[in-house]
Amino acid sequence: MHSATASPRTAAASGGRPAAVAMVLAAAGSLQVGAAFAVTLFDDLGPGGAAFLRLALAAVVLLALWRPRVRGHPRADLRVAGAFGVALGLMNWSIYEAIDRIPLGVAVTIEFWGPLAVAVVGSRRPLDLLWAALAAGGILLLADPGGGAIDAAGVALALLAGGCWAAYIALSARTGRVFPGGTGLAIAMAVGALVVLPAGVAQGGGALVQPGLLAGALVVALASSVLPYSLELEALRRLPAAVFGVLMSLEPAVAALAGLVVLGQSLVAREWVAIVLVVAASAGAAALGTRGRTP
Repeated sequence: MHSATASPRTAAASGGRPAAVAMVLAAAGSLQVGAAFAVTLFDDLGPGGAAFLRLALAAVVLLALWRPRVRGHPRADLRVAGAFGVALGLMNWSIYEAIDRIPLGVAVTIEFWGPLAVAVVGSRRPLDLLWAALAAGGILLLADPGGGAIDAAGVALALLAGGCWAAYIALSARTGRVFPGGTGLAIAMAVGALVVLPAGVAQGGGALVQPGLLAGALVVALASSVLPYSLELEALRRLPAAVFGVLMSLEPAVAALAGLVVLGQSLVAREWVAIVLVVAASAGAAALGTRGRTP
C-alpha cells in the first residue's frame, strides 16, 4: 500500500522527522475517521454505494490533478495499473461491507493480516514467525471462533480485504515503477470505481446523485483517499521505512478509537487485547524486518 522513496541516510539528512511523524499519524487518523464517517452513509447508500462514491470522487480529483496519459504505455504496464485498480476496488468494497457488520476497529485489525503477511513472507528469521503467530493469535481472539459473538460474514469480508491489501501493496509498487508521479494511482482509482460500480448502483440507486449524500461522500473521498495518500507520500521522503512501518502499524488502534468516538462502538477487553497483539506484531515485523536495509 505504501512505497518508500528515500533511503534512511537521505531521510535523516533532509531533516523534518517530527513533521513527517505527524504526517503519518495525521494520515492514519484521517483515513480511519473517514471510514467511520462513511458508516453514517450506509443507511442511504449501502456499503457498496459508499465505496463506489468514495472511489469515483477520489478518481475525479486524482485524474484532474495528474491528468494521466494512457497512450504511449505498453499493454503490460496498463494491465498492471488495471490489476492495481481491481485490488483497490475490491479492498474498499470488502472492508466497507465488513464494517457494516462488525466494529470498525475489529475489521481493520483483521484486515491487517494482509500487510503483515507481506512484511514477513519469504523471511528466514525465526523472529518473524513469532510476529506472525502473535498476529494470528490476535485475529483469532477477534474472530471468536465458536463463540458466536461476532458476525462470521463480517470476519470473512475483513479477511478478504486483507488479501486485497496484500495484492495492493505489490501492485502499487509495480505501478509506481512504470507510471510517473501519481498517474498510475489515478488510473487505478478510476478502474477501482468501475469494479465497484455494480454494487454501488444496486445498493445506492438514485441516492447516488443526491447532493447531500454526494457532499458527504466527497468528504469521505478526501479524508480516506486523497489526503492520507498525499501525506504518506510526503512522509516517506523524510522517514526510514522501519519508522514508517511502525507508525502505520498503529492503524488498528486508531480505527478502534475512531469507531468509539465517531460511532460509539465500544470494544470489550478481549478485543482490545487482540488489537494490541496485532499492533505489536506489525510494529515488530516492520521495525526489525527493515533494520540494516535500504528501503
